[in-house]
Amino acid sequence: MIENRRPAVLLVLAAALTLVGCAPDGLSGTTDDATPSAVTSTPTPTAAETPSTPSFIASGSAADNLPLFTQVVQAVWAGPDRAAGRAYVDGLVSAGFDKTQMQLTPDETTIGNPAESIEFSVRWGEDCLVGQVGPSTGDPVTTVLPGLAAGGCLLGQTRAIDW
Repeated sequence: MIENRRPAVLLVLAAALTLVGCAPDGLSGTTDDATPSAVTSTPTPTAAETPSTPSFIASGSAADNLPLFTQVVQAVWAGPDRAAGRAYVDGLVSAGFDKTQMQLTPDETTIGNPAESIEFSVRWGEDCLVGQVGPSTGDPVTTVLPGLAAGGCLLGQTRAIDW
């Protein structure tokens, strides 16, 4: 019968040692409060705490793809072509967005000055991913808005995306 108790005793001893290792400082058997516990643990981030890289979700909604849209816009804005509408279109196409569903406003005013802001969009079903950048905007702005009844996303003059 003693042999049958040995595994149980070992299990209880192992559990007790594990619990002592998990005790907060000062409760782990040390007598000097200035001495840290011999066993420390580093919390492992959960899935909700771990940042993820946005990716293109072809079967997703416009809202599902907004994080990637935003990431592309911010990356272009941080680069040397921040005032070039084509750079945003090219970046979005590289990320997987459909160029045929895009609209873009001109980079220049009608008298040849740089535009105060550039708007661009991607039609996604009934919705639109819309971005705006420029000196009058400050930081880039991205959002999901309802699409226009006529089928586009942007009001006013847009330019051809023919490259």
